[in-house]
Amino acid sequence: MVSKRRLSKSEDKESLMEEASKARKQPLSKKTKKSHIPNAVEENDSVFVKLLKTSGVILKTGESQNQLAVDQIIFQKKLFQTLRKHPSYPKIIEEFVSGLESYIEDQDSFRNCLLSCERLQDEEASMGTSYSKSLIKLLLGIDILQPAIIKTLFEKLPEFLFEKMTSDGINMPRLIISQLKWLDRVVDGKDLTTKIMQLISVAPEYLQHDFITSLPEILGDSQHADVGKELSDLLMENTSLTVPILDVLSSLRLDPNLLSKVRQLMMGKLCSVRLDDLPVIIKFILHSITATDALEVISELREKLDLQHCILPSRLQASQSKLKSKGRPSYSGNQESRGQDCVILLFDVIKSAVRYEKIISEAWIKAIESIDSVSEHKIFDLAMLLIIYSTNTQTKKYIERVLRNKIRSGCIQEQLLQSTFCIHHLVLKDVCPSILSLAQSLFHSLDQSIISFGSLLYKYAFKFFDTYCQQEVVGALVTHICSGNEAEVDTALDALLELILLNPSAMRLNSVFVKGILDYLDNMSPQQIRKLFYILSTLAFSKQHEASSHIQDDMHLVIRKQLSSTIFKYKLIGIIGAVTMANIMATDRSRSNLTQGRTDLSNEECTQVTTLLQLVHSCSEQSPWASALYYDEFANLIQGGKLAPKVLEWVGQTIFDGFQDAFVVDFCVVPEGDFSFPVKALYGLEEYNTRDGIAINLLPLLFSQDLAKDGGRMTSQESGQKLVSPLCLAPHFRLLRLCVERQHNGNLEEIDGLLDCPVFLTDLEPGERLKSMSAKEHSFMCSLIFLTLNWFREVVNAFCQQTSPEMKGKVLTRLKHIVELQKILEKYLAVTPDYVPPLANFDLETLDVTPHTSTAGSAKIRKKGKIGGRKRKADGSKTSSPDTLSKEDNSECHPTPSDRSQLNKEFPGKEEKMSVSLQNYHTFFRELDIEVFSILHCGLVTKFILDTEMHTEATEVVQLGPPELLFLLEDLAQKVENMLIPPVARRVPFLKNKGSRDIGFSHLRQRSSQEIAHCVVQLLTPMCNHLENIHNYFQCLATENHGVVDGPGVKVQEYYIMASCYQRLLQIFLGLFSWGGFFEPENRNLLYSALEVLTSRLKQREHEQPLEELLSQSFHYLQNFHHSIPSFQCAFYLIRLLMVILEKSTAPAQNKEKIASLARQFLCRVWPSGEEKNNISSDQLHALLCIYLEHTGSVLKAIEEIAGVGVPELINSPKAASASTFPTLSRHTFVIFFRVMMAELEKTVRGLQAGTAADSQQIHEEKLLYWNMAVRDFSVLINLIKVFDSRPVLHVCLKYGRLFVEAFLKQCMPLLDFSFRKHREDVLSLLETFQLDTRLLHHLCGHSKIHQDMRLTKHVPLLKKTLELLVCRVKAMLILNNCREAFWLGNLKNRDLQGEEIISQNSQESTADESEDDMSSQVSKSKITEDGEEDEANAEEKEQDSDEIYDDSE
Repeated sequence: MVSKRRLSKSEDKESLMEEASKARKQPLSKKTKKSHIPNAVEENDSVFVKLLKTSGVILKTGESQNQLAVDQIIFQKKLFQTLRKHPSYPKIIEEFVSGLESYIEDQDSFRNCLLSCERLQDEEASMGTSYSKSLIKLLLGIDILQPAIIKTLFEKLPEFLFEKMTSDGINMPRLIISQLKWLDRVVDGKDLTTKIMQLISVAPEYLQHDFITSLPEILGDSQHADVGKELSDLLMENTSLTVPILDVLSSLRLDPNLLSKVRQLMMGKLCSVRLDDLPVIIKFILHSITATDALEVISELREKLDLQHCILPSRLQASQSKLKSKGRPSYSGNQESRGQDCVILLFDVIKSAVRYEKIISEAWIKAIESIDSVSEHKIFDLAMLLIIYSTNTQTKKYIERVLRNKIRSGCIQEQLLQSTFCIHHLVLKDVCPSILSLAQSLFHSLDQSIISFGSLLYKYAFKFFDTYCQQEVVGALVTHICSGNEAEVDTALDALLELILLNPSAMRLNSVFVKGILDYLDNMSPQQIRKLFYILSTLAFSKQHEASSHIQDDMHLVIRKQLSSTIFKYKLIGIIGAVTMANIMATDRSRSNLTQGRTDLSNEECTQVTTLLQLVHSCSEQSPWASALYYDEFANLIQGGKLAPKVLEWVGQTIFDGFQDAFVVDFCVVPEGDFSFPVKALYGLEEYNTRDGIAINLLPLLFSQDLAKDGGRMTSQESGQKLVSPLCLAPHFRLLRLCVERQHNGNLEEIDGLLDCPVFLTDLEPGERLKSMSAKEHSFMCSLIFLTLNWFREVVNAFCQQTSPEMKGKVLTRLKHIVELQKILEKYLAVTPDYVPPLANFDLETLDVTPHTSTAGSAKIRKKGKIGGRKRKADGSKTSSPDTLSKEDNSECHPTPSDRSQLNKEFPGKEEKMSVSLQNYHTFFRELDIEVFSILHCGLVTKFILDTEMHTEATEVVQLGPPELLFLLEDLAQKVENMLIPPVARRVPFLKNKGSRDIGFSHLRQRSSQEIAHCVVQLLTPMCNHLENIHNYFQCLATENHGVVDGPGVKVQEYYIMASCYQRLLQIFLGLFSWGGFFEPENRNLLYSALEVLTSRLKQREHEQPLEELLSQSFHYLQNFHHSIPSFQCAFYLIRLLMVILEKSTAPAQNKEKIASLARQFLCRVWPSGEEKNNISSDQLHALLCIYLEHTGSVLKAIEEIAGVGVPELINSPKAASASTFPTLSRHTFVIFFRVMMAELEKTVRGLQAGTAADSQQIHEEKLLYWNMAVRDFSVLINLIKVFDSRPVLHVCLKYGRLFVEAFLKQCMPLLDFSFRKHREDVLSLLETFQLDTRLLHHLCGHSKIHQDMRLTKHVPLLKKTLELLVCRVKAMLILNNCREAFWLGNLKNRDLQGEEIISQNSQESTADESEDDMSSQVSKSKITEDGEEDEANAEEKEQDSDEIYDDSE
């Protein structure tokens, strides 16, 4: 039947082609039978004309329209009835059609029949519409005529196929086909379909497009399937018809299988189709998607679409975006313009699909979410996320979550984002508001990497979008700056500064928004104020001066107003603002990029700068704190190296004279005055035998200041003498040193006398007089030592980079003086508890800064870090061994008693009350510069040459001893943590003083994290030397004393100093390699350099080693240190360091077992300490145990070993002892072990996939065995609460017990469903064991209720609900396996942990009907019937006694 149809079609096709060829040979003009009088009425005796006239149609000749005298429906009805009632019916139909054929042989007549009829005026107001159909269309609406007229039309049509247009501009084929559209009824749809498809096969291509696109308007629904099949066949034969065919297929009701087939065909051709066709193809593919195959189709589509069609044509846009940034876009040709239009149209199609089809938008997000590799993420993916975010509001949260995860994992990087905006900016411009909304949402994150990504969104929106969008971007950033959230403000300010560098002219247009931030200065930290004034000054003083004069005026007003304030906070704003503005005004134009087109500083501009600086100086000289802040800010300006030479020369001379007059006196002139203590010149590095020596006049200045505070202020003012505050000594010297250094290219010979000159002090060692001194004298001595320490710290900052051996030796000596003074200071502070030292860092929001005490300031200690060493480094700092862990683990950590006990052991002669840690006073010490750590290169020996009268008198050896080394390492460790550890890992508590984490790091914060990382990498070689020396020290110690710390010959103080150095070195290594910046392409070389240093310690350095090899060698090098680890803290840092190295490898599995083995060794080692329970930080032990269980090969076996071996040893040991196998497991640390084991057990079983019936028998057996082990471990752990019943243990049991039961329900019960018949005994044994565990959980619920412990009872309702679900689920499993009778319910009594029944009021009244049954199911192995069809096992579970109602509010 099919073959016959095909044959007939081919014959018809041939005949059509013959007719068409004849038509081409015979011109249409020759077919005109006769000439008509224009506009005359057709008059002949044919049946056709007569019947039409009778029915109401008047045929016209020439170009006049046929006239319709009656309504269209009435005409059709009259004609139908006339034909139907005619005596010669049905022959009359043939005559009528024959008359029609004769009539339309004339071209004009045929055209008139195809065009709409003219309605007579007197009929226009009749019923119906004013639109009139053509005569042919009216005749087609009559059923008895339709088949014959359709045949006539298709016979007539070939005559016009190859004539594109008639003389009057009418396309006849299109006009003929249009008669068939939207017919009320098609009499023979199948025949019509056949004719049209034949016509399509022979028509010219331009008509094929029209005929195909007309199909949905011609055919009825019943013909859609046949047409779809025909079109799909045609699609494979003729690719040029792809667009119209797909367009039609999208409009037809077709079988999903056919659509899927065509879609697969199109997917295969995506690589070869023209760009113009792409939007229609994508529209069809998206239209044909179903819920079941959406993810698969979208995944394939995003693979091919991006690579083949989006990047290449869109690069045309990228090239023109540069032109657009300069002016209007100019196109090099129509082809480029059309390419852009096609890409925009393509995205419009996709937007429409994701807006109205939820399955498409969700599948697209899932397809992108499932990508793991960084390299597989494409530009198109990111563009799609942004588009879906803008079009589908329901998926916004989902997209934000996906983006956050991708950003955290490093999958979406800046380069990808930049390329997305560059290539698709024309498309993304339309969704600008949504992009800004997304950026705003990301800004509210706590993760700095996510906030930075939001900043990049703002940056590229500003760069690639139009002026309106730029204005919105600036407005959004200003809103963030005024929000008060520290991370938001910092990032938004950085983003604004980038925008200024990116497009200064565009930013100047929006400067009025930025200027408005001046009203919100109160809520900003000093560092933020610096950034803001830098931004405003850059806008105000860059190229176009005149356009920015209003900003200059406003800045001058604000600065003068703030400088004149008597409140320090506002004066601080004025000083910072003025110095920052002076920095931009006086920038050296030969070096700067910000002041393009400007000449060198003129005399007038130089005068403006000096006038501004003199104003600041005069407004701050009455306040020591303001003066010190001014000196520090000015020093930072000079350190930046951008000050113009003219200004630098003026500043240098002014500062030099001011410092010499204020603080330097002749050595031979003994200060006069009624001082409380005898004045002595101390800490000189040379013997002054001549009168030309100098000294720092410290004690007299401090005494004068105290005297002024006590009432002598008026006297000093009346005498006209300026009161010099010793508070300004260190800041003033820093400014002086930087001026000299900048003027003389690093040569400090002009001021080198300040390195070795003595200081006028008094005897500082308290000795026996400490107790006899008054509180005032104690405070005076403390202040004197603080000021001396800060002087020495600035001296070390100044001269640390001098190269001569003599200078290096003197710097090392100053370091020793600092360490000695800190020891003395601790003694004074121990007896002066309420003492507040003089400030050393002045960029504070308030002067009301007090030292933290060990108790009240625990939060701040936690923030700054608890040191494990003997003294506190002077620089401001934040970390400690336990604390770094706690921050990285996002858990709180309190200072451990071991730190205090360790400190006491360093000074065994001290009493406990004298144990004072200088870390609480870190705010009151001057900051060490990062350059100071070049001292680590000195090694342990440096020659110090003493010159007298140009002759070498003696040579002395000076060493960098362990105390000095520890001092430097502590400071460096805190700097590394502050700059390289991500802020989210050291989150500032809510309502914490903004900027407090940067106190003591203001100079450090002037640098980027890349600079700090580079400096630390440069220090890796000397730090490796020190690490190996300390390793050898402990190795020798272990050999000599068999590892006993307090054995004979062990110097306890030296031991703990070396252990602290060890810890600090590992901490610095960990901070460096944990730095997220190594993932950025520009820092990859830095990572290679760092790893090469470690690798070179094992073997000679080779050129261009692969990264994997470097990581492996570095891992091996660091792993070798585990033998000499002196403390648990060091062990923890070492294993974390190895993990960080391992994370950078692409194949970490091979070393994973080494981590687990090492962690187990550390857990099984006896750590040297007086008190075991206080030696180990809880957080660190928790983390190390997690590391062990996460990296071990079998979690269940590891848990079984600890719970089955270690815990019984602990139970049988004396109270203060620990387990012999796991010495870290004691009664004090049991709750940590218990919590980690329960959590890891639950995590492990939750990650096990639930079995399916389709799995093999072997897989079923393996999973059943696994669950048996898991339930056995759970049983062992849960029964430990009978021995260890403290509240923390019970809390862990309630929390993780419920989670384990939930995992059992979801993961294990489906396995038991289809394992029950084949493994009946194993399943029953498993349920029996688990039933005992759940019963114990039920007893625990009763215990919590009786003790009315809120922390416990809040878990009870959820746990009881889960236990109920378990009972129902077991019953369902038995019914599924035809064992309904094996399940029975009984009452389970409420009992406590000891098994004693809990007597409730209801049970005493014995009102059984008031209690809802508590199910208890006891699984007993039953007899099995002979035919094996039934299981009579009593499989009964247990649950809930609901006459006890538990509520969270109890």
